[in-house]
Amino acid sequence: MITLPFALSVRLERLPEGTPGAEAAEAETQAAGTWTVETQATGTETAETEAAGTEAAETRTTDSDATGSTGSTDFPAVIRGEIRLPEGGSDSAVVLIHGFKGFRRWGFFPHLADRLVEDGHAVVSFDFSLNGVGEGGLDFDELEAFARNTFTRELAELAQVVEALRGGSLPGPVPTRIGLLGHSRGGGIGILGARELGVDALVTWASVATFRRWDDATCQRWKEAGRIHVANARTNQEMPLDVTLLEDVERNAERLNIEAAAGALDIPWLIVHGDDDQAVPVAEAERLSHAAPDARLQVIAGAGHTFGAAHPFVGEGEDLSRALSLTRAHLKEALGRP
Repeated sequence: MITLPFALSVRLERLPEGTPGAEAAEAETQAAGTWTVETQATGTETAETEAAGTEAAETRTTDSDATGSTGSTDFPAVIRGEIRLPEGGSDSAVVLIHGFKGFRRWGFFPHLADRLVEDGHAVVSFDFSLNGVGEGGLDFDELEAFARNTFTRELAELAQVVEALRGGSLPGPVPTRIGLLGHSRGGGIGILGARELGVDALVTWASVATFRRWDDATCQRWKEAGRIHVANARTNQEMPLDVTLLEDVERNAERLNIEAAAGALDIPWLIVHGDDDQAVPVAEAERLSHAAPDARLQVIAGAGHTFGAAHPFVGEGEDLSRALSLTRAHLKEALGRP
């Protein structure tokens, strides 16, 4: 197996006037220019834990101005990642999509990528540019960037990664078949991306069925204060979310409707969820399955949100092993691997 790093300059889609973040996106687009690919060596693939509590975590408001801006606007404009290639290359590829408070080196992701490479797929792992993890790839040291992230931005960045893969801008052979695999919030982004990008297969682990994860009272406080915070129990950080995230959901409701996107899919799709998931209830998997009756729903009894994986990663437990086995079989069949 060969692992090659890459870095793509963010090329955000042009947002309609009035869309949250449109002015900042235009400035970033002009600054980013064209694709760039860096080939410097990566560090060791040390995993870090994603907090199991996703968007439903406890939120608290804090004072800021009406736009939610609380400091520097000098944010990253780089999608960092790596592509793992089997010996001899591959004509199929799987793109991994991390979730909220997640990143490409968290917990099971490197292990998952290695197992999929064993099956003959190229595997792309990447960090969304505003996921809050800096160039070191392990710590949430860019919280002001984290505050500014939005769902439509993540969808645009996923499109960039897939376009780069298809267009030969990433290292390795250009694949003829591409699958997406998303966890938690990344599952929702993967469902939307599968509808818009014309990929060949989809797997979602513990996926959300909606991005609207806050009650009305929280939304009202959020709009008044411009920012809320979510607790990261592992790092003891209070992680900020600007009101532009909420506005993104409200103003782009049709495009960000995960269940509607699920109903429009016509590709092999495996839905994996644990029935003891405290962060994203299994009922959300059932909603997705109801929206897409041809999708295959697999509920793992007793499994939680991360299928037993924690930091540091110590190997496959029974739940993760089951999720991996189902996933590998699905992608082998859907992407034509032997």
